[in-house]
Amino acid sequence: MRQPDIEIYLKDADVDHTLIAKWLAQAIGPCSAWQQRGQTWKCHAGNIPVTWIPKAVGKWNSLLLESDQTPWEDDVSCARAAYAALDVEVRCAPGSWSEADGEEDADRWIRVSADGEEEITWRTS
Repeated sequence: MRQPDIEIYLKDADVDHTLIAKWLAQAIGPCSAWQQRGQTWKCHAGNIPVTWIPKAVGKWNSLLLESDQTPWEDDVSCARAAYAALDVEVRCAPGSWSEADGEEDADRWIRVSADGEEEITWRTS
């Protein structure tokens, strides 16, 4: 089932919104100019609203695509594509999560890296 939005976390201080824009332009469509509000950066890739938050969780940068019209059906497929294009470790939730799912599931993540793809426990709070 297609997720209503996509959120992935990218590790690495060398990945910034300009590299993300280049990747998204190839994957989705041209990116509008980035608008910065505090620590948050926003643009549109094609017609998809994009939010980039550097160091959202420690050294992890958050990328949120606010649409169900991305080329990726879920966070995991987007994480795979981001890793392939940018060669940085990517983490994402294994599927949609809501508070009703409980705190245990909130710490379940998929890691995509040079080691392959695996489920990990990542305590973000």
